[in-house]
Amino acid sequence: MMETSPPLGRFQYQRLDLKRWVPTFLSSHKTLFTVLWIAAFGSVFLWQQNVVGGGGFNIFWRTPVRPMPKLRPVAFNLTDFGGVGDGVTVNTVAFERAVSAISKLGKRGGGQLNVPPGSWLTGPFNLTSHMTLFLAEGAVILGIQDEKYWPLMPPLPSYGYGREHPGPRYGSLIHGQNLKDVVITGHNGTINGQGQTWWKKYRQKLLNHTRGPHVQIMYSSDIVITNITLRDSPFWTLHPYDCKNVTIRNVTILAPIFEAPNTDGIDPDSCEDMIIEDCYISVGDDAIAIKSGWDQYGIAYGRPAKNILIRNLVVRSMVSAGISIGSEMSGGVSNVTVENVIVWNSRRAVRIKTAPGRGGYVQQIRYCNLTFDNVRVGIVMKTDYNEHPDEGYDPKAVPVIQDISFTSIHGQGVRVPVRIHGSEEIPIKNVTFQDMSVGLTYKKKHIFQCAFVAGRVIGTIFPAPCENLDRYDEQGHLVRRSASQNTTDIDYDF
Repeated sequence: MMETSPPLGRFQYQRLDLKRWVPTFLSSHKTLFTVLWIAAFGSVFLWQQNVVGGGGFNIFWRTPVRPMPKLRPVAFNLTDFGGVGDGVTVNTVAFERAVSAISKLGKRGGGQLNVPPGSWLTGPFNLTSHMTLFLAEGAVILGIQDEKYWPLMPPLPSYGYGREHPGPRYGSLIHGQNLKDVVITGHNGTINGQGQTWWKKYRQKLLNHTRGPHVQIMYSSDIVITNITLRDSPFWTLHPYDCKNVTIRNVTILAPIFEAPNTDGIDPDSCEDMIIEDCYISVGDDAIAIKSGWDQYGIAYGRPAKNILIRNLVVRSMVSAGISIGSEMSGGVSNVTVENVIVWNSRRAVRIKTAPGRGGYVQQIRYCNLTFDNVRVGIVMKTDYNEHPDEGYDPKAVPVIQDISFTSIHGQGVRVPVRIHGSEEIPIKNVTFQDMSVGLTYKKKHIFQCAFVAGRVIGTIFPAPCENLDRYDEQGHLVRRSASQNTTDIDYDF
């Protein structure tokens, strides 16, 4: 078959005319200069498009790396200390050298360690005061998986026990003690604990010590953690312990929702004056768990968790709860506000858990503007969470649970909206519900479950509350007093 050419069209006539026109046009030196100037300007324009947009034309230029801001008077790159970001080279010594250099700069305002794009394998290392750890876009700090590289530390004083095993515990991947003015931030770089090996060994009972947290800061103040991703922690992910003035903002925390045991997202432990906001957390245990020590050790240590604000979060926990208090709360928990939180596809939404032997208190807790989306149990208070470090606890040391309010609670796809399980030993006092409307997936009589709880309902809520609570109208006038606050209709079968 012979190929035939299409008829000569308008575009081809124009192209032929252009061939005759270009030599004449370029014969003028002024015109040639103009063309070259336009070409140069266009090149600059395309380069700027690459810088700003991160995309566009990459035929002649690589997309420039997003510049790292200088947040301290002195800034270093990890490569200055021999770091290699190939995912294979162990960079523990490079991190240690960098931190040592920054530790000498405190009087000058401290120093910044920039982690460039790449995969930076490392064993655990410590931070220092007046330090900023900055992870560039595309930077990944990888925790080494062999536990022989992880140092052993004594048990936390308010636990007296390694939490999973007696005796010492593994340290954290990134650690700090007795520090002031520490920032961990970046362009959403990642700290990846590579916890899969740890989870498997834990399930197979091959570990002789408690797994180490991902990031743990102890006995420190003025801590800021923002604009990073934390994923696949061996154990608890972000664990501030006995710290003051802590801000955690714009942090993404990820772990598999199943078979990633005890990978809590954020565990404020005996901390005060703390803000957690604008975060996304989806993990294999509690997204957030506020703690203050375990049984007799927490009582003796005596450091409460207090003045904590949690807001503007999206969280998920298929194994445990979105926001928990306890169960280790023996030093006390007070003045906590949880607001503007979405809990989705979770086993429980918000939970307070404790037991005889804990001592301490949970009080002045405010939940406001919570949304439950496909949650098995919405609000849980449990007073028989009987897990103890050893036989030395005092079963007569019972906690006080009181002054807890729930306002503007909404959602859909919830099986049991409320389950408040007080006991004769640990009655729950002064609980308030107002403006609650939760769509249900389970049609059964006792879906608002109560035992040994005293409190009130203001206005009309859905579903109908249990009989243990006093009823008030919208203006706060008593309508009907509860007949019995000890009535029990807890049903754990659904």
